[in-house]
Amino acid sequence: MKIDLHCHSRASDGTLTPTELVIRALNQQIDLLALTDHDSVEGLAEARAAAEGSPLRVISGVEVSTRWHSFDIHVVGLDFDSEDPELRALLHRQADQRRRRAETIAEKLTKRQITGTLEDALGYADGGSVGRSHFARVLVDRGIVAAKQAAFDKYLGRGQSAYVPNQWCTIAEAVTRIQGAGGLAVLAHPSKYQLSNKWLRKLLVEFKAAGGDAMEAIHCQQNLQQRQFLQALALEYDLLISAGSDFHFPSRWVELGRGLTRPEQPGVWHQRGWV
Repeated sequence: MKIDLHCHSRASDGTLTPTELVIRALNQQIDLLALTDHDSVEGLAEARAAAEGSPLRVISGVEVSTRWHSFDIHVVGLDFDSEDPELRALLHRQADQRRRRAETIAEKLTKRQITGTLEDALGYADGGSVGRSHFARVLVDRGIVAAKQAAFDKYLGRGQSAYVPNQWCTIAEAVTRIQGAGGLAVLAHPSKYQLSNKWLRKLLVEFKAAGGDAMEAIHCQQNLQQRQFLQALALEYDLLISAGSDFHFPSRWVELGRGLTRPEQPGVWHQRGWV
């Protein structure tokens, strides 16, 4: 069975519609897909409808943004009731925070003589949750920077002139709401936070103490040593493992399902009986 338990559509900061994402997953011969948009489950109904009658099974997913010390940490929810009222209320608050943050980012860019960015960023979001990546696209398309990463390095990243700190929920609240809706709470892409070994272990201790179920130990952009390190940490902290590409858009480097080989180590797929 080929799986991918972390990907994004235009309901957040992906570039494909949920339907286009499902078609791509089918072309990649994926059997099980979790659509995990940032703080949104609005793309799930379309994705499930697109997969109906096909070999692809789409399960509910979401990637909840949280605040931990001075870091933005993401918690993926898998296989939950997407209509759960308390989870919906949390995601609504997160969406409100995203909009307020976007307005402040636009104000800061205006002070740098870059005007009208909020309207353009909302246009790129196309009704989905708006984020810094949409502002990065605006800056690239206007020719202000050459690439998205340059937008973060010069304007949107921590310490830069248009950076706005977030007010996301806590890890504990994200875990509680995901599990309250019947889902599994997964620490997303732990290697992407660029934490020292000491801080990564501190994060795992606190995530486990909050009741977290699993961590993403398998990505498509890992070498064998990185994958083995994360799998060993999952065993050490008694966490299941999960696997996801974190696909946002077609590229040479990230593809749905690519390299997500599952080891025998206990994973979310065993816990839920998916394999």
